[in-house]
Amino acid sequence: MQEHRSSRYRWVIVSLLFAACTINYIDRQMIGILKPTLSKEMGWSESDYANIVFYFQMAYAVAYLVFGKLVDMLGARLGYAIAVVIWTLGHMAHGLAGSVTQFALARAGLGIGEAGNFPGGLKAVTEWFPKKERAFATGLFNAGSNVGAILTPLLLWLIIEHWGFDWRMAFYMTGIFGVAWLIAWWMIYRHPTQKPQVSAEELAHIQQDNDDNVAKVDWGKVIGRRETWAFALGKFCIDPIWWFFLFWLPGYLGTRYGLDLKTFALPVAAIYLISDAGSIAGGWLSSKLIASGKTVNFARKITMLICAVLILPIWFAQDVSSVWGAVLLIGLATAGHQAFSCNLYTLPSDLYPQAAVGSVVGIGGTVGAVGGMFMAKFTGYVLDATHSYALLFAIAAGAYWAALLLVHLLTPNMEPVKIEG
Repeated sequence: MQEHRSSRYRWVIVSLLFAACTINYIDRQMIGILKPTLSKEMGWSESDYANIVFYFQMAYAVAYLVFGKLVDMLGARLGYAIAVVIWTLGHMAHGLAGSVTQFALARAGLGIGEAGNFPGGLKAVTEWFPKKERAFATGLFNAGSNVGAILTPLLLWLIIEHWGFDWRMAFYMTGIFGVAWLIAWWMIYRHPTQKPQVSAEELAHIQQDNDDNVAKVDWGKVIGRRETWAFALGKFCIDPIWWFFLFWLPGYLGTRYGLDLKTFALPVAAIYLISDAGSIAGGWLSSKLIASGKTVNFARKITMLICAVLILPIWFAQDVSSVWGAVLLIGLATAGHQAFSCNLYTLPSDLYPQAAVGSVVGIGGTVGAVGGMFMAKFTGYVLDATHSYALLFAIAAGAYWAALLLVHLLTPNMEPVKIEG
């Protein structure tokens, strides 16, 4: 195509979104990696740690709804920038915390800002990509979350073990990444119609199926629609599982296999490297199916079905005696999650006009975070009571089947929603 020979600036935008997701997950996962250290130093129980995670998710849930609307009102450029400023300040505030309450407050600040990551990123993808490329673009930038999860234990080992700084300094030093990204974003990002680097051919490619004539969409026009709840209830089922992996996986590896900050960096990195492959493959597969002539309905759902099958073996992870056997099963599950998630995340842009995407994503993200709040409390209770992860892994195995069933029942044909402006 001529478009490919003239300009491909939309992939520069994806690289910015990828970097933001990487930083987001470094900031998000640090407390999970430091959990054994902080639990020992602060005397936390599993329930204390669960409460810190709970308040992060509560703030995230409320702010997700706000940011969904905010990015629709302000656009991706300003909305995303506001989010990064807030989450970077919240992240660095962890270095000042000395109690469960103070960590919960810092974590809440982080949650408020991080709630803008996916509404901002998906809004940018909607502005810069046609429907047939959105799942692949989403999978690419969402892969940054796994890179962040891979880098976090390595960065902490470098800062704490190699350079000799304490965990407080680690929060300050990694906060610099957010500042650097913010400068790059503000200098580079504009709507494609405002970028001279975008050729007429590429702009036509981006806008080939843009039938969005709605200037503004109120929540009232989308919150009662079953298409909104297909996305939101899917998020309610699967988001808590990802939170569980993110915040409790290092503790599980430490408890089950005796790993610590020096030794679990490689297994954790391996798990999220496998996840990266899943994120990209999931977006690629559904986009490839659409390009080959399959309907969006078929492409999204068959990809999610394959992912649900891949996740099932996590049920048996508790019984695996080898750390690398566990890494394989957990990595397969996290890869399946990421592939499933990037397809689920495309549903708002598949079903709604551009002006409604941020609001629908915000509603779904809030519902997913509420599910995560319940999962955090439940996980703390189960681990304090049983000291076993078996029930938690069983729930993880079934969650994606429930999500796919709900998506299919609520959007059997995935027909685009018509909204009057």
